[in-house]
Amino acid sequence: MTAILKAVLGAAVISAASTLWAQTPAATAPAGPSSPAKKELVARLLKLQQPGLESMGRSLAEQPAAQLMQQAGSALQRVPAERREALARDIEADVRKYTEEAIPILQAKASKLAPLTLGLTLEERFSEDELRQLLVLLESPTFRKFQGMSSEMQRNFAAKMVEDSRPEIEPKVRTMEQSVSRRLAAALPAPAGSASRPNAPNAPAAPAAPANRP
Repeated sequence: MTAILKAVLGAAVISAASTLWAQTPAATAPAGPSSPAKKELVARLLKLQQPGLESMGRSLAEQPAAQLMQQAGSALQRVPAERREALARDIEADVRKYTEEAIPILQAKASKLAPLTLGLTLEERFSEDELRQLLVLLESPTFRKFQGMSSEMQRNFAAKMVEDSRPEIEPKVRTMEQSVSRRLAAALPAPAGSASRPNAPNAPAAPAAPANRP
């Protein structure tokens, strides 16, 4: 599977973090002033959403790491073979260190900011009766079972999408990569000491450069 197809699958998995909040209805009129009872109901709702908040924090932390690993994978192909494996291990260690430090920070931020953002929206837009109805739904064993299976179902669906679309998509991906590679090779200066042969027919394409290289 190409790196781009893996990225498509990864994006589908990451999108699972949105769950309930991504489906919040459009803005409605305020549902009345807040109260201690309403605040308690909102706190219960946010507690139920804690796994989703932590998943969102993890996803936000992992996105730049995944992008960097993809770019590094392309660059590693240009490193001499005898140095490639050791360099890859060092890069993986750097990325692992980043994620181990960043994930707890973003998960803690998600828990801290949820009452100030999601919680305020719930207090402003939902009445106490509506909040109680939400709690009945979210605390339902059937709904919790469905919610617990949602990530697995989305992963399976995304994997099947990638598998079924590969025969049609991979040739287009290769065509795109080859076109970008030729454009970059034409724009980059030739390596020092190499013989330049203008207008040589059927000249082999230069190795692909990292996608973010100017």
